[in-house]
Amino acid sequence: MEREIIRTEDGSTTIHIKEWNENYHSKHGAIQEAKHVFIKNGLALFENKSVSILEIGFGTGLNAFITFIESKRMNQSIKYTGVEAFPITKEELQAMNYVDELEANEFQSVFDSMHAGEWGEINEMDSAFSLTKRQQRFEQIDDIEQFDLIYFDAFGYRVQPELWSTDIFQRMYNSLKKEGTLVTYAARGVVKRSMIEVGFKVEKLAGPPGKREMFRATKNIQNNPNANVF
Repeated sequence: MEREIIRTEDGSTTIHIKEWNENYHSKHGAIQEAKHVFIKNGLALFENKSVSILEIGFGTGLNAFITFIESKRMNQSIKYTGVEAFPITKEELQAMNYVDELEANEFQSVFDSMHAGEWGEINEMDSAFSLTKRQQRFEQIDDIEQFDLIYFDAFGYRVQPELWSTDIFQRMYNSLKKEGTLVTYAARGVVKRSMIEVGFKVEKLAGPPGKREMFRATKNIQNNPNANVF
């Protein structure tokens, strides 16, 4: 599919898929969305802790890079796993302006290393942050109780509803440790029902700029779907 680079409303770039009229990040602000959904409502729950993170849709590396930066402020040790079926090209990577927009020139080498690192291997960004990139489809994920936090950043339900199915969320549930957390920009009723069906307790939170709501889901240690209500 044909892809082009666009600038979002907060000045940060993203990739637009023409055939789907779908973006890798919110057109209202790629950086703003990442900070609100994944940092404020996800990573911040684990301040001063060691955190194992699974990202569904590594894409441009924006979420991983912001997590690296914010983890320094929050005194965290991070084991980060990013899953991506179709990695971006070198040309697309060079068009991303995240280092400049985040005023993070001191971490330019980290952003470069995140993308240059070998797939399927543990890449040490520094003594407190490791990154493992896995090139696989989401339906191939079979981890069991490995992660504290999941960033669920798949393409939207409108264009890929199969990525928001009960099968996928069962895999997410299985991947989380007890009382682990999943955060996503989505807030559709059908997504909530799929999460609840596999045992998640779901919260509806205020969304990022341009979006009214988002979901945060917690692994229910009783594994009782009937207990999952707002």
